[in-house]
Amino acid sequence: MARPQVACRGRKRCRRLKCPFQRTDKKRVTKLRLRDQGTALALAALGVWAMSFLALYGFGWNDYSTEVRPAYDALVAGHVWQFLQLAPGYGGSLELRAPFALLPGLWGGREVAVYQLVSIPCVVAAALLGVWLLAQMRALGRNRLARATTLALCVANPVTLYALQDGHAEELLGAALCVAAVLAAQRGRANWSAVLLGLAIVNKQWALLALGPVLVALPARRLRAVAIAGALVLLFYAPLWLAAYAGHSATSGGVLSGSSGGVIFQPWQLWWFLGSHGQIVRGAFGVIKVGYRTPPAWIQSIDHPLLVLLGVPVTLLAVRRGRRSADAMLLLALLMAIRFAFDTWDTLYYPLPFIFALIAWESLERRRPPILSLAASVAVWLVFVVVPEHASADVQAAAFLAFAIPTLLALGRAVLAPQAPQLRLRRGARTSPWRRSSATASTPISTV
Repeated sequence: MARPQVACRGRKRCRRLKCPFQRTDKKRVTKLRLRDQGTALALAALGVWAMSFLALYGFGWNDYSTEVRPAYDALVAGHVWQFLQLAPGYGGSLELRAPFALLPGLWGGREVAVYQLVSIPCVVAAALLGVWLLAQMRALGRNRLARATTLALCVANPVTLYALQDGHAEELLGAALCVAAVLAAQRGRANWSAVLLGLAIVNKQWALLALGPVLVALPARRLRAVAIAGALVLLFYAPLWLAAYAGHSATSGGVLSGSSGGVIFQPWQLWWFLGSHGQIVRGAFGVIKVGYRTPPAWIQSIDHPLLVLLGVPVTLLAVRRGRRSADAMLLLALLMAIRFAFDTWDTLYYPLPFIFALIAWESLERRRPPILSLAASVAVWLVFVVVPEHASADVQAAAFLAFAIPTLLALGRAVLAPQAPQLRLRRGARTSPWRRSSATASTPISTV
């Protein structure tokens, strides 16, 4: 009598049965997941169109008109050297998006078309990040509500809408690049992570804060990653520095210092109550800002360098506390929260990198929908949009403190608190979703 066949368990499987079943199952899952990504891409494209329609209808009243338009007008006219000289402090971002500024010339598009085409790629970058997170969440078994919330927060975030209306689409691009750099580092893709980090720093210098989380997340080849990112930064900023030194213009001086000049002291930062009343403060177009304070003289010279320097001890302390690759995204969220809390220039779009880092961490580390990211987005909208319409500058600062201080304390505790020693998992115990995802880190995106 023939011996009955018994199903093999664990790793001891029958080779004759293993191969055909694996091929069939793999093909079925691949088709299903590709179909899901197609749906996500369609929804993301719809969100990009909606955000562009709602926010990118004109620029006559926002920062693009005064900071970016003169440089792009020179570029469209064929004056490349003048474009470099007129570039603002974030001139690297203008270089990254320069090819899109030239496209309207193919059909005779004017200034509004240039404004739209250099802004839409930033929205697309955030949408692609959302689609990628959605694919990873599906592989981890997240429910539809969690995935839908994540995609909505990445593509149609209310903070994103106001950032586009203010003429600062580059802030959205920088947030997406920083988060993508840490995600690539967590999967051991040192070269991709370095390129993404370098492009983020080229886009805006505050992305230097993402260097620490990227190095924490990378398992190896850290020096190589730093060298690649540094080479990219030099490649893009060398022409800007050369034009600034040669031109000696007020606008090009912003490239050298990393700012656009001027004294800015907003209510939404931790230094506010150190300022003093008694002097008239004027904003854009000479409008008097009632109730605004003037900053102490010493803050303007140390504020931005202090933000970059703070990233070093915070990162080192996180490493000393035993934080590993999975905590790098939370470390990025903490550093970006420090940035918008301590920056005297803080405005509505500054919390975007913090929100995007929180979305990425929460969507991959928690099974529930990203309620913390949703709450942070709503809180930022309330503090920066709703409260200023009904309260004085000091009340606005108090509302900001009520949001920022608990956020910093919670993130600081999560990242910097001593980590409990990891216990050896018992046989059959469930591993965390992050460990299951990192086990398949080399899986191509097309099969996720």
